[in-house]
Amino acid sequence: MLKSKSLLIAGLIIASGSSMLFSSCNNSSTPKSTADSTAAKGANQENALLGAGSTFVYPLFSKMFAEYGKTNDVKVNYQSIGSGGGILQLTNKTVDFGGSDAPLNEEQTTKIGAPVLHIPMASGADVITYNLPDVKESLKMTPELIASIYLGKITKWNSPEIAAANPGTKLPDLPLVVVHRSDGSGTSYIFTDYLTKVSPEWAKKVGKATAVNWPAGLGGKGNEGVSGLVKQTPGAVGYVELAYAIQNKMPVAQIKNKAGKFITPNLASITAASNIELPADAKVSLTDTSSPDGYPISSFTWALIYKEQNYNSRSATKAEQLLKLLWWNIHEGQKNCAPLNYATLSTSAVTVAEKILKSATYDGKVILK
Repeated sequence: MLKSKSLLIAGLIIASGSSMLFSSCNNSSTPKSTADSTAAKGANQENALLGAGSTFVYPLFSKMFAEYGKTNDVKVNYQSIGSGGGILQLTNKTVDFGGSDAPLNEEQTTKIGAPVLHIPMASGADVITYNLPDVKESLKMTPELIASIYLGKITKWNSPEIAAANPGTKLPDLPLVVVHRSDGSGTSYIFTDYLTKVSPEWAKKVGKATAVNWPAGLGGKGNEGVSGLVKQTPGAVGYVELAYAIQNKMPVAQIKNKAGKFITPNLASITAASNIELPADAKVSLTDTSSPDGYPISSFTWALIYKEQNYNSRSATKAEQLLKLLWWNIHEGQKNCAPLNYATLSTSAVTVAEKILKSATYDGKVILK
């Protein structure tokens, strides 16, 4: 079981930046260079749904859509291009849905010019991973330490700050190479949202967004690019979604949460962080959780759709197919979360997601009864 699960995620991660097309009898990858033309052809097919965005949720979406295609005559083409890219494609009305780990901000909402629904799919975690072959134990990091590293203030692994958080650990005299995302990214939004909460200096100098002016480091495209850079660069440190670190067999740091506990990112600690009551619009931040056992860089991930589904001459049938897919994701599809280290939606979160989906309309008429 574990071997088959690892092989599954391996295939997803190797397909860096590509789009996956799933059906009941087909599971093939589309090279990114042809993704747009494939999407354009799919736009005219009644049984084809197009999505783009978050690499954070890519392993989970890929599994969900493959499973859905086994019992439904619907093909889902999801392009793992980053939340920023997904939001842009949704704005341009070139996809049926976007995937994002960051709620739309005021500027993005204005550009779209129409109500967009945020449907929670699951929750996951940003993890701090690093390349220190001679350090066998999991490193501990405090909020202040992480902020200082990404502000470019700590440049050596054997610095007093890192040593203080890891007494007894032999740290190498090695340059610290910071790695961050180069593309517009929900993973970056989660990470910078966390840093903005825990570091006044970060909040003042950098702030939170899907793309920021990084004070230091190298950029990698997608979670795939960041994990690849860290794995190939001795002394590197980066942030990626948990599934990518696990599949690449990369170490992850324990992070001190608000309760003062060093927390390992895993299914239990992500679930603890996400066990909250969602607001009616489902837009909420989980970072710097108050849960004593919660991992502090956790987040929901959302599917984004237009509230009014009649746009660009799309059919009522296609709109209904989209909503049925997302309804399946928040119900039967949740069984795919835990094997891939995403936390399932709580009962109350599912209730909120149901109400949001039922508010979607076609020509002003409710689609799901």
